[in-house]
Formats: sequence, structure tokens, C-alpha cells
Amino acid sequence: MSTTPRLPYLDKTVPEAWKALNALALKVAAAAEAAGPERETIELMNVRISQLNGCSYCLDMHTRPAIEAGATVQRIAQLPAWRESAVFDSVECAVLDVAEVTTTLPDPQARGEALAAARQLLGDETFAAVEWAAVTMNAFNRVSILSEHPVRLRS
Repeated sequence: MSTTPRLPYLDKTVPEAWKALNALALKVAAAAEAAGPERETIELMNVRISQLNGCSYCLDMHTRPAIEAGATVQRIAQLPAWRESAVFDSVECAVLDVAEVTTTLPDPQARGEALAAARQLLGDETFAAVEWAAVTMNAFNRVSILSEHPVRLRS
């Protein structure tokens, strides 16, 4: 058993910041909905970002809405290998590319090339909405990881 004291939950310790992050998430979700990517695509992006960040809490939280939005277990299982998989269309691949670039921040040239290709396919409005959605998901991942939010078994 660890003698290190548990870290504080960021959302409970500074609830005003948590409320502001949630307000941002609502604005970003509305922008994404207005810009056109399917809800399933955004939820698959959220799952992929959470996989990359190793955020078990957010993986648990976003897998259910992804399935409710139409994602299959097969497609969710294929997310780590989406570039090699034939189960994602070109828009989904562009969104997943934005998600990975936003999360991993590769070197500027690779980042620029990937984002330019996604922007060309998605168009400016959808591209910006997807980027904001990825930035926001990454922020939620950081809060959950740093707060060590537990995942509880569901029956």
C-alpha cells in the first residue's frame, strides 16, 4: 500500500475552473454539431485521444456514447490501427489524424502536413471545430489523469 497521499481532484478543488472547462466543452460540441462531423466520429476521436493519453476514466466515459452514436465494437477496437484499417472513411481518417496530431504534437513539418491535408478534406469550419474538440478532449484527459479519477465497475 502506498504511503503517498492521494492527489486532489482538480474538478473538486477548483470547481470554477471545472465549470469553465465544461462550458467550453458545450460550446465546442455545438460548433462541431453545426460544422457537420457525425456524433459517432467525434466520439471515436474522443476514444482515440483517450487511448493515446492513457486516460482510463475518459476511455470508460466515451466508449458508451460512441456505441450509442452508432460505433461498433469492431470500429472501436480498430482505433489504434485506424491507418491500416478499412473500416473508417476519409472524413473519419481526417478527424482521427487531427486527433493524433493535436495529442502527440509531432515535429512542425509532419504536423503541418497532416493538418493541411485534413483541412483540405474537411473545410475550414469543420476542421476548426474538430481541432477545438481535440484540444478540449485533451484538456479533459489531463484533468482526469492528474486527478487520478477512478473507473468503477458497472454491473
